[in-house]
Amino acid sequence: MLGDTGIVTKDEAATIKQGLQDLDAELQAGQLEFTVANEDIHMNIESLLTAKIGAVAGKLHTARSRNDQVATDFHLWVQHRLPEVTAALKKLQTVLLNLAETHVETILPGTTHLQHAQPISLGHYFMAYFNMLQRDVERFDFNMQHTSISPLGAAALAGTTFPIDRQETADLLGFQQVYTNSLDAVSDRDFAIEYLTNASVLMMHLSRLCEELVLWSSYEYQYIEMDDAYATGSSIMPQKKNPDYAELIRGKVGRVYGDLTGLLTVMKGLPLAYNKDMQEDKEGVFDATTTIMGSLHVMTGMLSTVHIKADNMHNAVKADFSNATELADYLAAKGLPFRQAHAIVGQLVLQGIQTNTPLQDMSLATLQSASALIGDDVYHDLDPVAAVERRQSLGGTGFDSVRQQVAAGKQLLGDAYASATVG
Repeated sequence: MLGDTGIVTKDEAATIKQGLQDLDAELQAGQLEFTVANEDIHMNIESLLTAKIGAVAGKLHTARSRNDQVATDFHLWVQHRLPEVTAALKKLQTVLLNLAETHVETILPGTTHLQHAQPISLGHYFMAYFNMLQRDVERFDFNMQHTSISPLGAAALAGTTFPIDRQETADLLGFQQVYTNSLDAVSDRDFAIEYLTNASVLMMHLSRLCEELVLWSSYEYQYIEMDDAYATGSSIMPQKKNPDYAELIRGKVGRVYGDLTGLLTVMKGLPLAYNKDMQEDKEGVFDATTTIMGSLHVMTGMLSTVHIKADNMHNAVKADFSNATELADYLAAKGLPFRQAHAIVGQLVLQGIQTNTPLQDMSLATLQSASALIGDDVYHDLDPVAAVERRQSLGGTGFDSVRQQVAAGKQLLGDAYASATVG
């Protein structure tokens, strides 16, 4: 750009460029040595370049500052990470889609307040997390809009008197746009805060899933069993199989939350433009990236190998009264106001608890003593499988509805699903 605008001659530009390319080759070969005597990376490069091509190396710094250089580097670093994060997210989404497709007709108790509420499809459950991760993908995609902006040319804070072409450098570096205010360009870290915010929401989603996997692998639930590669034994209790990897991911959430809180705290009191405090912006972003990429990799492997105990899930809805809403809906469909139906079913559930008799095992006479509207067709509606299958409202847990969700998910992922499946 300096050569194209005539700020330096074409020959000087070519010499500087070749010198930088030679230094890059030495760097890749592990032959460059930096020293703290040169203060920072910028002055180290200029010193090495001067040793290689002479005083003309000093012209490289024309119309720029370390302030806009480091901001540019940070933008580029995050910009290059964003596609890696979304690719890892889509691999995990693919695993969830495959699990959902396999377990459309596997039923388990859906819960609220950790209490059995209504029977649901396990495929429906996996699609809930698929959708959470899809919002994560979209947030990271949107993050690119505020990351792919070039600060280069803002110089220290006020721009420059040289006739630079900021759009050219932005294009050469792969930025979508340039900052239109030089003060904002060198002092903005919103893109990094957005990145850490998105990382925090992602880790919260993974933690919720891990919490359920931990519960489901317990002796009380016995819904799943972790593959040996993602569990450990106890040093003293031979029978133990601990879901350590799920717990570790759950524990990592606090680390990423801390990275976000740290950067927000650094930025909250900074006047314009650049301040040395902003050197604290990178460590948390690097740490969060390592954490989320590792967590996504482990979660993908863990879910790919988990053993689903479908019979235990099904047995859990046979005597838990989670079909009570089905009976209330049945009465409402017969014309009874739902609130009255709710009260009638509540009395039947109480009677069932006292006699240890599930609703579907009660005699027709017992059911009819509560309401004459009940006929022998009620037993179809009380069957847990039928209860799930019939819920075909948009987004519902009905089998056909879940299959539609899976199909939509595959279409949403497109090539990412196809390549992950083949791989």
